[in-house]
Amino acid sequence: MSKNLKFRVLIVLWVILAAVFFGFPLEDKINLGLDLKGGMHLVLKVDTEKIEDDNAKKDVVVRAIEILRNRIDGLGVGEPVIQRQGEDQILVQLPGITDRDSAIQMIGQVAQLEFILVNDNPHDLKTALEGNVPEGHVLKYTKEDNKPVLLEDKPLLLGEAIADAQVDFDSAGFGAPQVSLKFSQQGAKDFAKITREHVNKRLAIVLDGKIQSSPNINEPILNGSGVISGQFTAEEAALLALSLRSGALPAPMHIEEERTIGPLLGRDSITSGINAIIIGGILVFCFMLLYYIRAGIISNIALALNLLMLVGAMGLLNVLLPGSQITLTLPGIAGIILTLGMAVDANVLINERIREEIDNGRPLHAAISNGFNKAFKAIFDSNSTTLIAAFMLFQFGSGPIKGFAVTLTIGLLTSLFTSLFVTRTLFLVLYELNIIKALPMLKLFSGTKIDFVSKRYFCFALSIFVVAVSMVGFFQKKEKAYGIDFAGGQIQEYRFDTPIEAEELRKHLKSAGVEDIVIQQFDKTPENIILRTSDDTYDSVIKVFNEKIPGNHFEILRIEKVGPVVGEALRKRAIMAIVFALGGILVFVGFRFNHFDFAAAGVIALLHDVILTLGFLVMMGRQVDLLVVTALLTIAGYSINDTIIVYDRVRENMAKRKKEPLKDIINNSINQTLGRTILTTVTTLIVVVSLFLRGGEVLNTFALCLIIGFISGTYSTIFIASPLVLAWEKKKEK
Repeated sequence: MSKNLKFRVLIVLWVILAAVFFGFPLEDKINLGLDLKGGMHLVLKVDTEKIEDDNAKKDVVVRAIEILRNRIDGLGVGEPVIQRQGEDQILVQLPGITDRDSAIQMIGQVAQLEFILVNDNPHDLKTALEGNVPEGHVLKYTKEDNKPVLLEDKPLLLGEAIADAQVDFDSAGFGAPQVSLKFSQQGAKDFAKITREHVNKRLAIVLDGKIQSSPNINEPILNGSGVISGQFTAEEAALLALSLRSGALPAPMHIEEERTIGPLLGRDSITSGINAIIIGGILVFCFMLLYYIRAGIISNIALALNLLMLVGAMGLLNVLLPGSQITLTLPGIAGIILTLGMAVDANVLINERIREEIDNGRPLHAAISNGFNKAFKAIFDSNSTTLIAAFMLFQFGSGPIKGFAVTLTIGLLTSLFTSLFVTRTLFLVLYELNIIKALPMLKLFSGTKIDFVSKRYFCFALSIFVVAVSMVGFFQKKEKAYGIDFAGGQIQEYRFDTPIEAEELRKHLKSAGVEDIVIQQFDKTPENIILRTSDDTYDSVIKVFNEKIPGNHFEILRIEKVGPVVGEALRKRAIMAIVFALGGILVFVGFRFNHFDFAAAGVIALLHDVILTLGFLVMMGRQVDLLVVTALLTIAGYSINDTIIVYDRVRENMAKRKKEPLKDIINNSINQTLGRTILTTVTTLIVVVSLFLRGGEVLNTFALCLIIGFISGTYSTIFIASPLVLAWEKKKEK
């Protein structure tokens, strides 16, 4: 064995050992996203409209982040994410949180505590009730019994004077929960002064504009303590105490975006994803083994190493970049499955090139060497275009979508290494050890001489018609075409112990005032119910469940809510991702092939695939959300990937056959790469179909989108992209 080959073997062995070291055990080395382990993803908007000073607005958001961090730390949440997003938004991620209601109450409660003197003059109160509130006063109502109380408009003391707040129980009454306050040193002095000066008057304790209680000051309170009583549950008292300890938020906040995933759905998603990976992997491995025989064994070893290296790379990045966004998400699992399918592409291309060299009479060693050398450009170019799409997904995506982009990027890079370096090393080792003396392979598409180019005008007309129908179908749906990611709204998914009838549930919800609702139920999981509404109906839905079907226990699988402002912003970012991806691919292909016609034709072909997929998806009743945009960009990468393989062969044949008409060169190039095109589509569809059938409901539309797009991509590669170049060239000649 030569020194160079020994060195290559050592590199492969070291990479395998490093992948095992950094990738296993999986539960310790790979961070799971919230959609897999459960938790909450919130985007909070700080209401700064009433603050005119720009510097003050910035300080308000920073102060709000500090207070939220203190509150969340008090809950004991492991590894929370709290960071600024834009000018007035805060991103909060709470892994493992299962009590959604308490978390939202704790985060959203301003906890602005005020001590305000009560005006007990009956005449003034009567005047206020008649609509003439005396100057310097404000009319409010008690929390417990909604009784009117006339307050002075300026508080005597604020919650900033509180040093500590703890849950206590009323010893004089029925042991009801209350919150005991301890004032700071200065706060105690101020409170003593207030109570001393206003003996026999009432002092209202107002929290976030609501009167909690208004006790009478019987004597000066000099011990620096106080009590907030009211109709609290123990949980409410605990949250209030936590909010008061951490301080009041400097401005109100409301939830712009929420994605709450229950632990049950997370476990289901992991199981479904792993099953899809196993099934897809087994089918692809069997196909490669049956079709390429010995070369298929080598390809399968490379594919297995590709998965191992992908896991190891994610583990390594988590070590090098602690606290980064290198997490495995549900779309990330889809990215692994897709990487498996797309990694086959390089191996198919290499095996087909080696076959061609053998058919041309080359010795086995020369055939292997030439096959890898000729496949290199096409593999590099095609993977680079998919990386452009992945980069745009990472740049403009959010949450799990970034996880998909990261996984896809790592998978493409490891695929390049395994296909170009590991596979070649295995071929050379087995050849030098005299283990392989020949490479027999099946031939299903050998020596075809189909005149694809002659059908170009019919195909152009057919494509224009189908694209037009797709666009009409999409625009007819208008806002209904968009999921909540882009249109705003709420999705609630629950699992019941016993399946319930959708129509019965609809009647119950309608009687509770929830009319604008879409109810989905699936045959495979009839115990699951998905509710889609344009507004936040969570409280009403839970009330209906508890009152109308009390004996049927349910669990929250997920709650997703997107406000209209965030929806509009996400829609713009999605459009920007697609536009920049197309622009990047156009520039790259034009640069690599030094021919703008090739680049423009390729981009038109992938636009054809994206529009057609989008239209068909909407006409099938599916909605466009972030996962669909992810799939569309993946289709764009795949479509141009396929086209580049043909372009690469056209470029090669043009250099060899300079006097041959372009029409014949394009026809020959498509026929020469036809086997690779069909085989790659089949192997990729194998894993995508396994994802569609076994990947779970959340990824079902994503997988369906890929199935449509990949089939369309194969068609456009053969009948649109290269023939379009010919049509333009002929027009130039005229």
